[in-house]
Parts: sequence; structure tokens; C-alpha cells
Amino acid sequence: MNPNTWYIIVNPKAGNGLAARQWLPTVELLDKAQLDYEPIFSEYKGHCTELAKAAIENGYRKIVAYGGDGTANEVINGIMQQTVVPSNEITFALFPAGTGNDWIKEHGIKPRVEEGVLNLMDGNTRLQDIGLATYHKNGAQQQHYFMNVAGMAYDGYVGKVLHEQKSPVTNQLVYLYLIFKCLMGYEPARAKVFFNGKEQEENFYLVNAGICRYSAGGMQFVPHAVPDDGLLALTIAGNISKWDIFTYLRKFYNGTLNDHPKVEMYQTKHARIEAVGSEPVLLEVDGEFLGETPVEFSVLEGALQFIIPSESPG
Repeated sequence: MNPNTWYIIVNPKAGNGLAARQWLPTVELLDKAQLDYEPIFSEYKGHCTELAKAAIENGYRKIVAYGGDGTANEVINGIMQQTVVPSNEITFALFPAGTGNDWIKEHGIKPRVEEGVLNLMDGNTRLQDIGLATYHKNGAQQQHYFMNVAGMAYDGYVGKVLHEQKSPVTNQLVYLYLIFKCLMGYEPARAKVFFNGKEQEENFYLVNAGICRYSAGGMQFVPHAVPDDGLLALTIAGNISKWDIFTYLRKFYNGTLNDHPKVEMYQTKHARIEAVGSEPVLLEVDGEFLGETPVEFSVLEGALQFIIPSESPG
């Protein structure tokens, strides 16, 4: 097998079918560029992780996730779970075809297939850190990697609602509507957060750990995140009133959320979150609902090598 072959994992359901609609035009561009590639389509949730892991075990070293942030997260978990080679010896690329497309905002990657093909041809790469969440589901401890942002408390609650609803999120306006609909029914969870030798206990509205800055359709819960500094950006928000959430909405997007007196931002290599009382605190990572407390976050420095645009910022 040619080690330069791009193994392209396509999630046809990503972006409410956008990935499937874009695929044939992408094939024409890939063939015109004379790139060596092998496509495969995922068939169910978690399948992209299995496909990426198997591909590396079979000798592939270049992997494309063709879909949204959820597809990328699944592929990254396959890269991180395999034990054949160090994870940063795999070259990863994302062709964005999702609803939110948050991870690409950090690295200046454009959601255009033409540019995606050019990026593969140029082959410019960068390293970034990967986060690891250790959590509990149905009483059992599990682990999951993340490339972007992990969210707890309100974020976890929204993640669970989205996970349980049957109708897909079709665009950012629908997503924003659901966020505020969930806000009306959410009560801040009481928890303890341990980090940097400190312990904080409060009714938390948000606890976020980030590798990159953007999540939830462009919001910046961790505006101080640096993808390659070997640290997690930790944001802790106390019991913010619902009125403040509405009035501070602009600050969620422009990176000035820490102007609020109940919002604190730190950097750490490790954090642990424990529920206080019988009600667990919920967890989502990269937009996917996972489980609940107790939760631990850690960081793997320079664990992901990925394709960037020729003129990527930074």
C-alpha cells in the first residue's frame, strides 16, 4: 500500500446530508489533483472511530475526516486509541461539512472543498494538544479524547437534550433556540472543582476545559485556550442569573466572558470535577454528550499532527 494514500472517512449524515451532497464534486477535484486516496463511508455512530483505528493498523498514515466536529472527534479517537504508532505520526485532515464547524475556526481552515484539496496537495502541518476526559456512564468509568472543548454543567445538560431529541439540528439558529430553551429549565449544579492545588465548591453554571477556543457554533467559553501550549484552558462560571446570560450573550462570542464577576479563567494540566449531593454533573466533549461525574481532564501535548492552510494564522 502507498504510504501517501489518503484514507478518507466520509460521514454521509454530517451537516444534515451536506457531506453526501459534496462528495461527488470532491471526487472530481481529488482526481484532477491526481491525489492517491481511498474513500469509505461510515454507517453508524462510532463507526468513524473504528474505521480510523483499523486503517492505521492496516498501514495508512494519512487520514481525512469528511464531516463535522462530531466526525472529526470520532476519527481523532481512533487515532488516539490505536497502539501501532505514536499518534502524531499520523497526518490528520478535516474537510468541514458539519453544522457548527468550530474546530476549523481556530486554525483558519475554510469550509470549501476546493481549498481542502489544495491543503492536501500542499501538505503543510502543525501539531496541537489533545484533551482526555475520564468520566462515568451507567456507573462505569470510561475515557474519551477531545480536540476542541469539553463542557460540563449547562453545556452537559444541553448536550444530553440534543442527544435525546429525535429531530436533527439543521442550522445555527435552531441550535441557538435550543440553547435558550434549555436555559429556562436548567438549574446550576453543585460541584467541587480541583485544579492547580485548589478546590472550589459552588453551584456552577459552566465548567469548560479547552484545547481550542470555539464551541457551540462560534462561542468562546475558553478564549484563553492555546492549542499547542501543553495546558488546558479552564473556565469556571458560578451561578449566573438567566438575565445575565441574555445580556452577556455578545460576550460569549467575542471572548470577553471573563468580564462577568462570577466567571474565572485558569490554565492547568489537570482538573477533577465531583458532584456535591446525589445529582450528577453532566459532560459533553466536542458537542457530543458522554456521561457524568466524577470527571477528570488531562492534556496530551503535541499529540495531533494535522493539515493546515498554506496561509494559516499563527
